[in-house]
Amino acid sequence: MTQLASDSSRLRPLNGPASRTDLVADSIRTAILAGELRPGETLVERRLSELLGVSKTPVREALIGMAHTGLVTVVPNKGITVRALSLEDVRKVYEVRRLLEPWAARMTTTARAADVVQRAQDALNEAAGLLSAGDNHDLSMANRRFHRALYAGCGNSLVIDQLDALQDLTALGVVNLLWDRWPTWREEFVEHAEILAAVNDGNADEAERLVGEHIQRSLTNLESAEQAES
Repeated sequence: MTQLASDSSRLRPLNGPASRTDLVADSIRTAILAGELRPGETLVERRLSELLGVSKTPVREALIGMAHTGLVTVVPNKGITVRALSLEDVRKVYEVRRLLEPWAARMTTTARAADVVQRAQDALNEAAGLLSAGDNHDLSMANRRFHRALYAGCGNSLVIDQLDALQDLTALGVVNLLWDRWPTWREEFVEHAEILAAVNDGNADEAERLVGEHIQRSLTNLESAEQAES
């Protein structure tokens, strides 16, 4: 059984109302997406509770909730592990994103929320500084923040919640599957800049089109890889 690293930087005692399940889930999720908890790694409640400075109850509740969103998996006779995604899993994630995210970007652009462009630009600037740093996990998380800025203003909480879960799986799949095969992070950065320019101009049609094409490129790669493996 794989044990958690005792010096994991994302898993530190929580401040504030540390018994709240959502705080525990956020901390574990961040550690997974940062690569500190790896796909297939067993998540031991006792160890997590020690690292986070909470009881096992909120850890258990957080892991159960994360199992419903697909970021962790319940494995018989082993417990709960970080989900190890297949190419098929990631393809399905991108298929649903292709349906939802272009529409959400369009609605966000139409709403012209004052802070959307700034939050997306901040994430893009962070990504620019990480392109040559060699830390794909941090770059993936910056990309996740960029995408969230562009769909979170769509005005539909159901779509936002769904895309949040899909973006978690995307971040997990990008680092562990996609970028190993297709190191496209520089091309994606350019595409992000083009999308942001359309949003900044208030061009909802262009923003919707560019987001759809951006997601479709990865989806096409995934479909080709599945066909090659079969």
